[in-house]
Amino acid sequence: MRRALLGDASAGETWAADEQGLEAVRSLRDAVRALFAYAVRRGEPSPADAGRLLPVEEALRRLNAAAAAAPTVPRLDWAQDRDPVAHDHPTDGTPEGDVLPTALARAAIGFLAGPDRTALRACHAPRCVRYFIKEHPRQEWCKPSCGNRARVAHHHERRRTT
Repeated sequence: MRRALLGDASAGETWAADEQGLEAVRSLRDAVRALFAYAVRRGEPSPADAGRLLPVEEALRRLNAAAAAAPTVPRLDWAQDRDPVAHDHPTDGTPEGDVLPTALARAAIGFLAGPDRTALRACHAPRCVRYFIKEHPRQEWCKPSCGNRARVAHHHERRRTT
């Protein structure tokens, strides 16, 4: 069983995933990747996985189904000497572990429907499959090492053709 940390790390909250939970998160990941690629459509999606993306209709179906899977309500937790933290909690007795795919889907929906979506970009460095939020007009890659890898590949390509 794998464990992933959720919420406040100092509070020791963990989420234990069984195979079904992992499959739900992986299925959602595939849907979100396809929708991110669709969001950056004015440029091409990441070349490393463009051929493996789900059709947009299937990605939307998976995302919306995951968002609706566990009805939740926000709950405010406020431990003494700490800042208040809002968490989604199941309303119908759904086990806490089953809420993760729903929370991730709702976060993806909020992002894709929000203003930051217009700054979403696919990293075009060789072998990179990441998406990133463009925070500077000259930013072209998700992280400096991808920029370096792209420059090195471009340099080798120029040398090879001359």
